[in-house]
Amino acid sequence: MGVTTTIRVGVGLLLGAAVLAQAHTLEPLPAGVSAGQVLVPQGVYAHIDTRQTQEMLQTLTQGSAEQQQAALERVRAAPERFQPPVLYAMSQVLFKAKLYHEAAFWFYAGQLRARFDVNRSTDPTTRQAVDALNQAYGAPINRYLFQDLDRALDLIANVVAWDRKTPYDYDPHWINLHGMQAVQAARDPQSAGARTAASLSQPPSEWAAIAERTRAKYFKSFQDAITGMQDKLPLSPPAQPSR
Repeated sequence: MGVTTTIRVGVGLLLGAAVLAQAHTLEPLPAGVSAGQVLVPQGVYAHIDTRQTQEMLQTLTQGSAEQQQAALERVRAAPERFQPPVLYAMSQVLFKAKLYHEAAFWFYAGQLRARFDVNRSTDPTTRQAVDALNQAYGAPINRYLFQDLDRALDLIANVVAWDRKTPYDYDPHWINLHGMQAVQAARDPQSAGARTAASLSQPPSEWAAIAERTRAKYFKSFQDAITGMQDKLPLSPPAQPSR
């Protein structure tokens, strides 16, 4: 169980390494809670298992080159088993190794899966986790990918197709540890007892439809963004007549 997990208010779940170190909450804090305060999850939140994620993030961000390579191979072999923050951290290791396109793939795969986890959560404030992960990892990958707009859209299409065929064999409730409901439960352990694992997410019978809506919206947002970028590109100069 995730007994060593803590919550840092204003930053989010402490997943081993300083994954969310650059993040700043977009939600108001509960009365009497200060930014940076560390809280211990209570009730159902204390049973959310993030141990594998914490270990993988520690390895991917602070491990030796050999340890990082071994971690990459583990994720490549069974990506369905890993919570989205691991895919984000994997993208950073790959980018530093100059495997830019693969890095972009895993970054956006992590982003799409994290958005799905937000959308099936009953706590809308968990979206701050995606914002934090994007801030921590996204800038260099976005700059790389959008140098070639056609290639960018192809990659996103591949990410969506991969997500559709790849199972979700991880605990989706990691996302709930980033929400204000988890913070409130940590502040008031008695009230935490009113929540159950089932109450943290939408009914599982709705997950497939939520996933498909998430994919459709995700791809459409990229299509619209890329179309807007293409519309702003300068027209090519006329060809010079041959002499």
